[in-house]
Amino acid sequence: MTAAMAAKSVSLVTSATLLALSVSAPAFAEEKPPQPPARMSTVGGARLGQAGTQVTLGGGAPVLPKGLSARSWIVADAESGEVLAAHNAHWRLAPASTLKMLFADTVLPKFPKTEKHKVAVTDLSGMGPGSSMVGIKEEETYTVHDLWLGVFLKSGNDAVRVLSAMNGGLEQTVRDMQQHAEDLQALDTRVVSPDGYDAAGQVSSAYDLTLIARSGLQKKDFREYCSTVRAQFPGETKKKKGKTTRESFEIQNTNRLLTGDNGLPAYQGIAGVKNGNTTNAGATFTGVAERNGKVLLVTVMNPEKKESNEVYKETAKLFDWGFKAAGKVTPVGELVPPRGVNTGSTVPSPGESASSAGGSGSGSATKPVAASATDKAAGGMGIALAITGGVLVLVAAGGFLINRRWPLPDLMRRRPRQ
Repeated sequence: MTAAMAAKSVSLVTSATLLALSVSAPAFAEEKPPQPPARMSTVGGARLGQAGTQVTLGGGAPVLPKGLSARSWIVADAESGEVLAAHNAHWRLAPASTLKMLFADTVLPKFPKTEKHKVAVTDLSGMGPGSSMVGIKEEETYTVHDLWLGVFLKSGNDAVRVLSAMNGGLEQTVRDMQQHAEDLQALDTRVVSPDGYDAAGQVSSAYDLTLIARSGLQKKDFREYCSTVRAQFPGETKKKKGKTTRESFEIQNTNRLLTGDNGLPAYQGIAGVKNGNTTNAGATFTGVAERNGKVLLVTVMNPEKKESNEVYKETAKLFDWGFKAAGKVTPVGELVPPRGVNTGSTVPSPGESASSAGGSGSGSATKPVAASATDKAAGGMGIALAITGGVLVLVAAGGFLINRRWPLPDLMRRRPRQ
């Protein structure tokens, strides 16, 4: 057989083999994206339990932004609780680190920020691989204030573990969080891990995360931490030539709408709240922003588009729409108050003190706290300025007030960052 004949024979065999494979092998169908359940919770209104986009546009109302790919989202008035628009609001999805809002709202009131804790080896055991960490070291001492900065700015699972240990351990903290979620009527939420790390059965929803954020923002310390752009965090203690030193290092908030990082500009008026990202959850984000006296909450969960910063881009689009649409749409639902709280009444939230809520103890309106020279003495934390001019006032002592305003930090006049 000549070389040419051999090559032709091989070619025929190869073609036949490929033909056989193409006939016998089943075609691979494209994987369909997950679909929301036909029936979801109706907490906050019947329309919020329906699948798909819910919005009722009035005269002069802008249409919803194009290109939204999130599996679930919600736009709500943070003060009145009116839901302006929503998409699969009660779809139970993995929350990632946005669940840390519930952790903070539950545990933050329990310890004064000046309390110190020496980290034991067991405090940091069992963290999942790839966990986000602020850099806590065993046998080092940290204040509660340090630990909360680690939770909010760096989404540190190590900081969550230490605070959980102070709270009686992981199991106790999970129980406390679950109970608090039920008190808030965040009934889509199931807590398995306090840090939001992917865990079987751990879910929340855009509606619940918005409820949780709204509750957290009633607390002065919560507002401060979630609006802090950067801070100094204690490093490792070192001994050299008989002297003990402990330097600090800078940490920056991972909320890119707050910091204007990675090619994304800071969003005008943003004042928190929390972002998250895991393999199972995708990107998640809940934000609060103020513009012209209107305060909105937006939650976005798991955009199908996997472009850089997509969760922030879609959040910004929804904020822009919400500020333009306010007063021009009929609400499709509401953010319900916690159990036992009547609209317009004042009832202390579970475990909340007047100081943690930012109340004066008198129930009267108090002037917002403006940034002062003491801000610079606080280690360059970059805390946003409070809104001035009396636009937003404090909630009454320890109370969860509906239709009242909060002193949200104003990042439109944020100090220049170094």
